[in-house]
Amino acid sequence: MTRILFGAILGLLVTYPVLLSIVLSIASVALVQPVVLAFAAGVILWPRLARRARRWTS
Repeated sequence: MTRILFGAILGLLVTYPVLLSIVLSIASVALVQPVVLAFAAGVILWPRLARRARRWTS
């Protein structure tokens, strides 16, 4: 599911270059702010941390 969604988004960005510039500008603004980086890292790493914690408790 994630691969399909990523492929669809990538296809849209390649098809519509204007969207690519908008996404890149939003991403560059978001990456400058440390709070946004911390939130994104938490969202990305949370499933891995939750699985590891479940293994410790079982």
